[in-house]
Amino acid sequence: MSGAAGRLVVVCGPTGTGKSELGIELALRLDGEVINADSMQLYRGMDIGTAKVPVARRHGVEHHLLDVLEVTETASVAVYQAAARAQIERLLTAGRTPVLVGGSGLYVQAVIDEIAFPGTDPAVREKFLEQVQERGAAALHAELAAVDPAAAAAIQPGNGRRIARALEVIEITGQPFTATMPVPGPARYDAVILTLDRPTEQLDRRLAERVDAMLAAGFLDEVTGLIGRGLRQGSTARRALGYAQLIEVVDGIRALPDATTDTVTATRRFVRRQRSWFRRDARRHDLDATDPALLDAALALVGSRIEGHP
Repeated sequence: MSGAAGRLVVVCGPTGTGKSELGIELALRLDGEVINADSMQLYRGMDIGTAKVPVARRHGVEHHLLDVLEVTETASVAVYQAAARAQIERLLTAGRTPVLVGGSGLYVQAVIDEIAFPGTDPAVREKFLEQVQERGAAALHAELAAVDPAAAAAIQPGNGRRIARALEVIEITGQPFTATMPVPGPARYDAVILTLDRPTEQLDRRLAERVDAMLAAGFLDEVTGLIGRGLRQGSTARRALGYAQLIEVVDGIRALPDATTDTVTATRRFVRRQRSWFRRDARRHDLDATDPALLDAALALVGSRIEGHP
């Protein structure tokens, strides 16, 4: 299907649904390359716990924006946006098909929508983060609602970091945080957005089995090694699902079975948030990961878009 060149293909959805495998299959058939849109797969050494596809199972498909940060570095959506768009435009210019794959909703949206990312002031950011700790996220959310009701409506009351970021932007720019939020419209690069999911009960089982498989594959050893490389100091990486729990196991704070259960529970909660995020996008095409004809269904959707049909 060489006619797919000129379009971005997005494979997104909750964790554990099989996005990586579908993305690779699409890239193979569309003469494409994969661009990572999982914020934690940006980190070198975070392989097992992020379900990073090993090189041997990528079937020769080039992958971009994997392993680009040390665990001590802070991931930046603005930096990612520029890097991902540069890769996409390079591929499109060469007549290849970029396949954006991942479950980090903001990272996907940063690529396909017009989102501005204002600069940051560490002192202002820290002030609001401290207030979140001292007064609670709900109190700061109420303050945000008073100055920017639309932003407060879009941010969950318990999301302290995002509330702090919104208040920081308002203080340093003098504008509502909503001025930086995306304006709905046609997706950049005329992207076809494929949202992959599985039935909830099946996905819940799959996630529990995946955590067990990760531990059997050496997840705890991976975390121990990354601690030696500064994982505890990484403000982003150390909060990743599973890594935060296993750091406490290494530190003797909790037992492995308890950390395992907590990781599965936290991952299921994360899946619910991902579903909520992706379901807001009316441009998406929903795909059932259990469909035996999944690849054909995805290719048909890409093909119909390439032919100019809705």
